[in-house]
Amino acid sequence: MGMEVYQVGGAVRDTLLNLPVKDRDWVVVGATPQQMLDLGYQQVGKDFPVFLHPQTKEEYALARTERKTAPGYAGFAFHSAPDISLEDDLIRRDLTINALAMDADGRIIDPFGGQRDLALKKLRHVSMAFAEDPVRILRIARFYARYAPLGFTIADETVALMKKMVANGEVDALVPERVWSETQRALSEQQPSHFFLALRGCGALSRLYPEIDALFGVPQPEKHHPEIDTGRHTMLVLEQAARLSNEAKVRFAALLHDLGKGTTPPEQWPRHIGHEKRSVELVQQLCQRIRPPKEYRELALLCAQYHSHSHRAFELKNSTILDTLQALDAFRRPQRFEAFLLCCTADSRGRSGFEDLPYPQADFLRRCLQVAREVDAQALAQAGLKGPQLGKTLRRQRIDTIAHLPRTADAAEQKS
Repeated sequence: MGMEVYQVGGAVRDTLLNLPVKDRDWVVVGATPQQMLDLGYQQVGKDFPVFLHPQTKEEYALARTERKTAPGYAGFAFHSAPDISLEDDLIRRDLTINALAMDADGRIIDPFGGQRDLALKKLRHVSMAFAEDPVRILRIARFYARYAPLGFTIADETVALMKKMVANGEVDALVPERVWSETQRALSEQQPSHFFLALRGCGALSRLYPEIDALFGVPQPEKHHPEIDTGRHTMLVLEQAARLSNEAKVRFAALLHDLGKGTTPPEQWPRHIGHEKRSVELVQQLCQRIRPPKEYRELALLCAQYHSHSHRAFELKNSTILDTLQALDAFRRPQRFEAFLLCCTADSRGRSGFEDLPYPQADFLRRCLQVAREVDAQALAQAGLKGPQLGKTLRRQRIDTIAHLPRTADAAEQKS
């Protein structure tokens, strides 16, 4: 029927990098939608013809071109026809390393130097069409978070183009759902800090996440923060969170825990008294704008408000420890409490020279929760206590059990 089928994009790229291939995408040249339907494919694409293979259910897209029709990432018109070539399709893709194709015999089709850039470890745009879609700024930042551990960098000319796109206001057209979608995926990459560093490098961070951008250039006490810069500290914390947990919500909370330091009046630097309260307000502001899932927002708010309590756990009153456990809802939600402790551990270790420092506060707080839970509320009720009297007795006994736990006195070196 004159149809030609090519494997394209990420599957080809990762095959050449000797990385696991998760998803395979295909482009069909020389076919019409009706021909695909006649072969048993199921059409699923709305903007342009995309079909599911009858057996594998993998996506097969007809070769297409696209034309910019309006500002923003949604302002495109797509055209698909049998006479559109593979090269016509590939030139509209974002990066040279994604504009690769493989035919049925395993031959690589590489019209734009993707294999060269794989060897050079460069993330480089294919053509000036890159500048028409602001989502590509987020995508290249996400690819940087994925491939930076392999030594990849963003090509200078691509950074310059990204800066021009920001200056032209393209990123201002991005809707919150798309910003969050790309951010969430970036948080799951191996080195998520590079997503935010790439955005900052082209000026997009100040437009999309001004609360995070404001942290850079703000000093902290060198005694506890040899890296000094709060933005640098935040990136180190995110790296540590990535070491400790694969959960994107833990990494998100670690990223936002210190936002309040970005609004400390300069005359108070390098101290940041009361930054926890300001952090809570800024986390609420950011989440209202970006709209992450509820569990992301809740954990981020708790980490912003109570991370200093965790760091000072050995210094707190027994009653304050119990109040903190209750505020964290640790008795009913122990898994979220564990996520909170991971964020606090990442905060402590996210400092130059402190990367492998023990964090005994976490085990101490776990032990506090354990002994407090051993106080039997049901036994107290069976003994005739009820109402406020039951609550007061339960609280007093829980505080007493916490009071009998040994404490470590080296908390001063743990401050973050």
